[in-house]
Amino acid sequence: MTTDTETDVFEDHRPVLLGVAYRMLGRVADAEDVVQEAWLRWSGADRSVVREPRAYLVRVTTRLAIDRLRQIKARGESYVGPWLPEPYVTDFGDTVPDTAERAVLADSVSLAVLVVLESLSPLERAVFVLREAFGYPYADIAAMLDRGEAAVRQLAGRARKHVDERRPRYEVDPTQRRDLTERFLAAAAEGDIEGLMALLAPDVRLVGDSGGKAKAPVRVLETADKVGRFLIGTARKSLADVSFRFLEVNGGPALLVLAGDKPDSVFQLDVLDGRIQAVYIMRNPDKLRSLATA
Repeated sequence: MTTDTETDVFEDHRPVLLGVAYRMLGRVADAEDVVQEAWLRWSGADRSVVREPRAYLVRVTTRLAIDRLRQIKARGESYVGPWLPEPYVTDFGDTVPDTAERAVLADSVSLAVLVVLESLSPLERAVFVLREAFGYPYADIAAMLDRGEAAVRQLAGRARKHVDERRPRYEVDPTQRRDLTERFLAAAAEGDIEGLMALLAPDVRLVGDSGGKAKAPVRVLETADKVGRFLIGTARKSLADVSFRFLEVNGGPALLVLAGDKPDSVFQLDVLDGRIQAVYIMRNPDKLRSLATA
């Protein structure tokens, strides 16, 4: 039987466990399923031999996430158009008072990084998440994964090199990103193509994720001219009953577009040197369900 105290211990660690699982999987529903399975393991465990509950729970969650990721990869499911992680509402609040730590957590859950992490092996991804996002020592990671420390260091180095080579550069300053997002929205809504073009970097990229279930580009758009004209054209054809709400998603400001009272899409921008480097549009309705109550 699980006592209230044991339930409280698990609930205290739930945000960390969900953070680990989401970074591993890029899918909110899968992450929640993994955390629920971790709860079942915790509730049935002999806790008299558990000296460090947090370490135990992170270990269980990580291993479950690795298994789930292997299952997903083994299915080899095809995806229509570009893939983006499911939007994950982040609000570190007072739980992460240190600015540097907050920046690390925001970066580790960013869309740009999670897209790159999709190309890592499950073990590489686990090591990267535990080391880079949560700062676990190599020895602790080795114990969690039942691997030698030397092997874990090798996995970490390979994953770090892969991510550094492939992820685009961007700034995480939320104030600047919020400001550019507001100006971006105003220019698009007003059909101000010149104003919009002034915000876009020449080599800007637009990545739209619909999963074939909504209207979005089936390929990544590149260059300011193509991206700007697409956005202006989309704004002109927008639904009549549309409203907007700002959220913190994946560690940065994002724009939630509501059609009536239902989530229609999420926009997020990557910014560098005061210009928009990337526009992410998430329209797959399956990935927007968790935002219905956001």
